Amino acid sequence: MASRPLNDDEVLSEMNKMVAFIKQEALEKAREIKVKADEEFAIEKAKLVKQEQQAIDAQYEKKRKGAEVSQKIAQSTLTNKSRLKLLQQREEHLQDLFSTSRESIISLSQDEGRYMQFLEGVIVQGFLSLLEAEVTVHSRKKDVEVVQRAADGAAKQYNEISGRTIKPSVAGTLSDDIAGGVKLVSGNLRITLDNTLDERLRLLEDRMLPEIRADLFGSNPNRKFYT
Repeated sequence: MASRPLNDDEVLSEMNKMVAFIKQEALEKAREIKVKADEEFAIEKAKLVKQEQQAIDAQYEKKRKGAEVSQKIAQSTLTNKSRLKLLQQREEHLQDLFSTSRESIISLSQDEGRYMQFLEGVIVQGFLSLLEAEVTVHSRKKDVEVVQRAADGAAKQYNEISGRTIKPSVAGTLSDDIAGGVKLVSGNLRITLDNTLDERLRLLEDRMLPEIRADLFGSNPNRKFYT
């Protein structure tokens, strides 16, 4: 049976079906595009939120570390200031102690009997160290007379101890500003022994300083050995 051509109504019906099909395909494609766009938007949004959160966390961590460093610096500065103040107070206390010692040696030189005994002792020590036939004993100008007597007595003691004779001479060349005592110079001028009260006190201070610090302030745990 031969097919007949479509009439106008049939053509219109077929066209409507094609339009409906194309429209349905377009709607489904639009839904797919929207779903995919929504998914991509959600992923991109989550990525941006995460990046921003990481940036905020990094900035906060940087500020926190900066605050910690500033706090440590402030604490260290305060600790150092306190330590320096304590050390300064300790040093002032030691200097007061040494000043008292200096006053004591000044009073020694004002007591002729004790001063004479001291001078004879240090001069004999000097003679025995030098073992020279001639020695110059230098003293304060105001001490020349008492030092001369002390040197004569020391020469006798030296002779009794060593069996040697010595000829001491006294020169008032030392400053009257020192506390007292003498310096002995060998005959060849090569050796000088400083037995002034000032020098003996200084040596005593240097030698006793670690022990004095320990007695007054306790041992320092940061120092294994005294220097």
